[in-house]
Amino acid sequence: MGADGFLGRHVAERLLADPAVQLTALGRGDDADVRFDLAGGAPGVLARFLDAVHPGVVINCAGSTRGNARDLTRQNTVAVATVCEAMRRSSVGARLVQIGCGSEYGPSPTGASTGEDAVPRPGGPYGVSKLAATEMVLGSGLDAVVLRVFSPVGPGTPIGAPLGRIAEALRRSMQNGDPELRLGGLVVQRDFVDVRDVARAVHAASLSAAQGVVNIGSGRAVRMRDLAAGLAHIAGYEGAVHELDEPPAGAPGSFPPYPDGCGLWQQADIRTARDRLGWRPRIALEESLADVWMEAACRV
Repeated sequence: MGADGFLGRHVAERLLADPAVQLTALGRGDDADVRFDLAGGAPGVLARFLDAVHPGVVINCAGSTRGNARDLTRQNTVAVATVCEAMRRSSVGARLVQIGCGSEYGPSPTGASTGEDAVPRPGGPYGVSKLAATEMVLGSGLDAVVLRVFSPVGPGTPIGAPLGRIAEALRRSMQNGDPELRLGGLVVQRDFVDVRDVARAVHAASLSAAQGVVNIGSGRAVRMRDLAAGLAHIAGYEGAVHELDEPPAGAPGSFPPYPDGCGLWQQADIRTARDRLGWRPRIALEESLADVWMEAACRV
């Protein structure tokens, strides 16, 4: 479910590479095998579909990162309620792999690694909506695991994401021959993990018996200023990169300090993923950045 989104596309590609997997993709887009809107569809309809297809595992990558509190609740919480209710009504007894996010934890002390036992205190409506979905899954009685993905990056990074905006601002500066690039929100530090590694984690979780919450990240926080410098180096940008404390509205690269409600620092403790899924990240951040820039540079 959600196979046409940023994470979902990579998860589908990973699963299709496994000859033992037969994939049926649900989504709202034309590329889906079956079109179904989890936020507005009836659980009974989805339950009948599950009974017909008889899946062993249901993977839910659907959700939204943008919108007001009402929209986020519909797309991230109501949609998951539909999945859980449909699976309870279905007779197939499938396993559920739900994609959560690091924003569910909220702000963390600088220097600390956040483990699954941390008390979630989301700092915004997005994190609240995702945490509500996680609690729903954990209380559903289903055979389920929630992967709390921290900051995914790599091919397909949305242009509206902070790193996507930096890459777009860099592309425009180079196109216009600007001698400097001024950006905001570079002081925050986040745990970035390549989206292809996330897809590997989803695959591993679908085959495992792990339940509860499992963090998926790199285990290392990186300052956004360093990522901006890394992108500039990869792009061959020779101008200066300056940080704006409060960029004017509408300026290239301007956005809130980091729109996830997690403050200045976030770093995942990923030992549970290693121990219970046999997973660890493989793709270096430099490779992820190169892919982000390649896509931005080809944009016209």
